[in-house]
Amino acid sequence: QVQLVESGGGLVQPGGSLRLSCAASGSIFIFNAMGWFRQAPGKEREFVAGISRTGSTRDYLDSVKGRFTIARDNAKNMAYLQMNSLKAEDTAVYYCAAAIRWGTTRENYDYWGQGTQVTVSS
Repeated sequence: QVQLVESGGGLVQPGGSLRLSCAASGSIFIFNAMGWFRQAPGKEREFVAGISRTGSTRDYLDSVKGRFTIARDNAKNMAYLQMNSLKAEDTAVYYCAAAIRWGTTRENYDYWGQGTQVTVSS
């Protein structure tokens, strides 16, 4: 059983940046996909970004392409989400997730963190 712990959330002004980190309690090398999801109040949890085991494949929600970058460090058992040019509509709880198989749907992911709040407001 792998535990995932997110950090790095907070309050940021529109146009600002945040870097989310996800620390795993065990090896993430076994996971073909590490992903980030988000859930805003009253909305469904949605896929934001995913990265394959080697980093050769990355996928993003259309609305964050060019602004967010996902990364992983298998040696450190960490995943990251660099978020730039943040907008008010990016406000949500962000969750780190891990999956044995590659995929971008919520159902594909096997392990989840508790989430970290990101609030974009002036």
